[in-house]
Amino acid sequence: MSTLKTTNIAHPSATGNNIVLDSGGGAAFSQIKGGAITSGTSVASTSGTSIDFTGIPSWAKRITVMFDGVSGSAASDLLFQLGDSGGIETSGYLSAGTQLSSGSLTTTNYTAGIGFPWGGITAKTYQGFIQFVNLTGNTWVANGAFGRSDTANTLQGGGSKTLSDVLTQVRITHVNGTDTFDAGTINILYEG
Repeated sequence: MSTLKTTNIAHPSATGNNIVLDSGGGAAFSQIKGGAITSGTSVASTSGTSIDFTGIPSWAKRITVMFDGVSGSAASDLLFQLGDSGGIETSGYLSAGTQLSSGSLTTTNYTAGIGFPWGGITAKTYQGFIQFVNLTGNTWVANGAFGRSDTANTLQGGGSKTLSDVLTQVRITHVNGTDTFDAGTINILYEG
């Protein structure tokens, strides 16, 4: 008769411990930097021309920016920009964004950030998220989708950007750089 051996295993903690099962059914701990999902502090997007999330750790490999009821005061397109220790980078993006509204489709290319067409109107309220994933080195790829809650309208887009150094910050702004946010909440998640 075989004996069943039991072992107590602690729950993975926010420090990045992960349980790895080997082919024999055994368990071991491995340390992976940033194994946990870390939530930022939500920011009211009720004023200002940009919302910045800084202090992103160097081990982050996926970053999610989430919108709840976010609105802009004018019609300039929405733009996400990445930055490193040298600041926000405003060129060298390969991006396209599409808006679908009442059967009408609009697609726009962007080089100053990962962009989404807002729709050419001032009153709008969006929910959704965009994710940035580290492809290799300092190259990041992005994909996002937003739904407009005040009318039938969706935004989708994606792109890529190679930074000059390790990513440390994300900026949410508008293409013209002068339009302001006037409603909603934005937050960020990052994980290793």
